[in-house]
Amino acid sequence: MTTAPRRIDVHQHLVPALYRDALARAGITEAGGRALPDWSPEAALDLMDLLRTETAILSVSTPGTGFLTDPGEAAELARRLNDHSASVTAEHPDRLGWFATLPLPDVDASAKEAERALTELGADGVTLLANNRGTYLGTEGQEALWRVLDAHGAVVLVHPADLPAPAVEGIPPFAADFLLDTTRAAYLLVRNGVPRRFPNIRFILSHAGGFVPYASHRMAVAIAADTGRSPLDTLDDLRGFYYDTALSSSPAALPTLLAFARPGHVLFGSDWPFAPAPAGQYFAGGLDDGLDPGTLAAVNRANAEALFPRLATKPPAPTPVRPLPVRLRHSARRAGARLFYKLIQPGTD
Repeated sequence: MTTAPRRIDVHQHLVPALYRDALARAGITEAGGRALPDWSPEAALDLMDLLRTETAILSVSTPGTGFLTDPGEAAELARRLNDHSASVTAEHPDRLGWFATLPLPDVDASAKEAERALTELGADGVTLLANNRGTYLGTEGQEALWRVLDAHGAVVLVHPADLPAPAVEGIPPFAADFLLDTTRAAYLLVRNGVPRRFPNIRFILSHAGGFVPYASHRMAVAIAADTGRSPLDTLDDLRGFYYDTALSSSPAALPTLLAFARPGHVLFGSDWPFAPAPAGQYFAGGLDDGLDPGTLAAVNRANAEALFPRLATKPPAPTPVRPLPVRLRHSARRAGARLFYKLIQPGTD
């Protein structure tokens, strides 16, 4: 490519000190089987420059506030996280946006905090974990939250959490369980008609939707047998989700995703810092080398601009002038990552 892609990263996390401290007090030092990574705004911007990302929409990853069993404590942590996220992004308005954290499974408190974050703090959307202490998105009793999000035409990033069951020894949750968790939430949302009853909500499914594109027809048949709905309607609902490419733009997964998702519904995601920089480079390389220029431009930026109109109307962010050693290091890392990507692809025999 001759020009920088100006990517919009819809799946990038922040791990502020106040959140790390709250987790530490509860004895939590990891998420999804990975140690909590270091994070700072400066490190985020450096990673974005490496991946040639212009804007990242930051979110808090699992466990969110779900590790707190006291509803008041969970709501207070959500407020503090959202105030902090708004402050961080205000310091870098050309480069950062944010999704609000909500204190599910408390639906009323979540609806109230969503209203505050979207109207008073200027959040770009909200993050919802696929399950919150075993209660999945799409189950009964969540209508108060859906009504608020629908009224605002909110963008919702659906992020996986640990399954409500013990992990299997030798299988870190982020490697397989997370994909099932997202799939379960998508299934229940569609099975129980949430996208049809609240059509203004735009759901983004993390990690290419888990198993959704691959198993979509199987799921549609099961939902049809259960509800009597047309499998075509169910497939249309599943295709109507948005999907990010975090850890998913491989030669095996990417063609399936693009063949299934509705045009315009695939978005760039990195999953940094839980996915380290080399992983981000690897999967960004899968996009750069695996897509035609028009599709690549859409995934990198244009599709996200349709979800976040403020990013479509603002001029390109000024290119940061990094010291020469940093520019050379980034260039070498990009070249090395693309070579590595090509070398480890399976053969055709």
